[in-house]
Parts: sequence; structure tokens; C-alpha cells
Amino acid sequence: MKPKIVVGHLYPDYLNIYADRGNIAVLERRAAWRGIGFDYRTIGLGEEANPDEHDLYYVGGGQDREQALVAPDLATKGESLREAVAGGAAFLAVCGGYQLLGRFYRGRSGAELPGIGLLPQHTVAGERRMIGDVLLECELEPGHRRTLAGFENHAGRTYLDEGAEPLGRVVAGFGNNGEDGVEGSRFGSALGTYLHGPLLPRNPWLADWLIGKALARRLGEPPDLEPLPDDFESSAQRVSAERARARGGRF
Repeated sequence: MKPKIVVGHLYPDYLNIYADRGNIAVLERRAAWRGIGFDYRTIGLGEEANPDEHDLYYVGGGQDREQALVAPDLATKGESLREAVAGGAAFLAVCGGYQLLGRFYRGRSGAELPGIGLLPQHTVAGERRMIGDVLLECELEPGHRRTLAGFENHAGRTYLDEGAEPLGRVVAGFGNNGEDGVEGSRFGSALGTYLHGPLLPRNPWLADWLIGKALARRLGEPPDLEPLPDDFESSAQRVSAERARARGGRF
């Protein structure tokens, strides 16, 4: 039997700004090209997130209104999602979804939306939006540095706890808050980021990292993923990286 991964997409009807749903399409195609089964399931309001059921979770971005609609429901799923990640499940959260994986998101009015406390961070709304192409330097595996290119558009300022691990170091762009030179957050196989676009079409190596972590959770050991011809994807990454560098490094 061919290997299979089960993917849980949280709130696809609410959190899908800037074509973030495209990240799911990339994961599905890159799995299919390798003969890996892809069982896609949505997890909506009022539905359970069984920690034993999914190998990979995904949540996209949304405006404050959509975040306010899903935040209380997501909080009820928090224990299950933390248990899933502790058990080896992978997780990718983008922008609004990323903010809700922390302890809280405080809006301009001072009201706080509850987070699930999976990622060691909190977010507060700022006055000025941080917009533009972003380039990061990441090292998700020791000794393997890679670049990650994307687009950010957020007013929230995310601050990691002391000692927390970011997704990457900002080469160009604003990052989490425009102050500390880092972007995103990582806890085990869970990643959060502000990079939209969607992110994975121009960064296939990250899609493969997530697929690998999901397969490791399913099979009990890290897989050897067959390389794919990524000429088109690499070209898109280079264009995005060049645009980010043209902004000038901020850190």
C-alpha cells in the first residue's frame, strides 16, 4: 500500500485571504507526484480536531473580523491541537492563523482574542501596516540553511517569548514586528509565519519539509522523499527574493 498523510484544514471558509488556500494545492500535488496519498479534511466551527487523526494541520490568514469569528472556537480545540503537535503532527499557520496560535491577539480597541498557546508568543495591533516582499534565512534542520521568500501585509506585531525559536532571520522586509529582525515562530514541527502569496508555490523545499514531518508522524520514521524537478518553482523563488532584496535589507 502506498503511504498516506491526513491533512486537517482549519476554517477554510473564513481564513483564506491572499489565496492562502493555494498552499494546500501545493502540498497535494507534491505528495501525488511521489505516489503519496493525500486525505484532505476540513475542520470548521463546532467540529473536533482529533489529535490522533491528522498528520498535518493548516490554517490560513484572515482579517480581524474573521479572526474574531473563529478565535473562541479555536480556543476549544487548543488542547487537542497541542496534543497533536506533541505527538509529531506538523502544522503550518499563516498570518491571522499564526497570530491565533500564540497566547492572544490584542486589537486596537484593547480587546483580546484568545489564542491556543501552541506557539510561545503574543500579538498586538499596530498603527501602520507592514507590507512588501520578504526574504528570510532559515535553518529548520541543523546545518541546512535555506532561503524563504514571500509577501507580508500585516498590522499586527508579534513578539516571541525569550528563548523562543523564530522561523527565520529577516534578510529584507519587516518580519514579526519590524524591530527584532526575526520572522515567524517554530515549536517542534509547528510553524507560524506572516508570509502570504501563497507561501509554498515559491518555496517547494518548505512544502517538502512539511510533507516529510507528516509522513514521519504517520510511518514512525523520517522518509526519503524523491527529488522533484523544481525549475519553475525555483524561478519563482528567485524573482520573489530579488524583489525583496530590492527593498533593501532592514536588519
